Amino acid sequence: MADSGTPDGDVPQESTPGDGEGRAEVTPGQEVVPEENENTPEGAPETGAEQTEGPVADEPAPSKIPPWLTQVPYALVLSGLAAGIAVVGFAYFKRGPAIIAGALMLAAVFRLVLPKDWIGMLAVRRRWVDLTVLVGMACLLIVLAWVAPQLSV
Repeated sequence: MADSGTPDGDVPQESTPGDGEGRAEVTPGQEVVPEENENTPEGAPETGAEQTEGPVADEPAPSKIPPWLTQVPYALVLSGLAAGIAVVGFAYFKRGPAIIAGALMLAAVFRLVLPKDWIGMLAVRRRWVDLTVLVGMACLLIVLAWVAPQLSV
């Protein structure tokens, strides 16, 4: 039995307007000119998307602050954490965790008082979860700094 190029020997159907038949091949660099649709009014968009007037509910309102400014609280907390880690690296095992705990408390304060547009990457989860984790870690580090023995170097 000869292969006709259709599955299970089905008879090919005539092409319908929506099946992609009749589309011209486009070579790189060639301009694509959209075809006119009989059902589309002349001034309507060609993409098929409806245009609505006024603000769209899914789009966030444009922010009035520069984007880099939203990361300043995160940068301050990150620099405090780096300073605390550097202090621990110099064998100050009481001061280093205290500095890190201070940076975590600063992050908790930022998360508590700053609005959503200003918080940047400090907003990871819901506000109460972030606050609970940050304050809990800070308290644990303060206890660690308090009970850690002072090493003489």
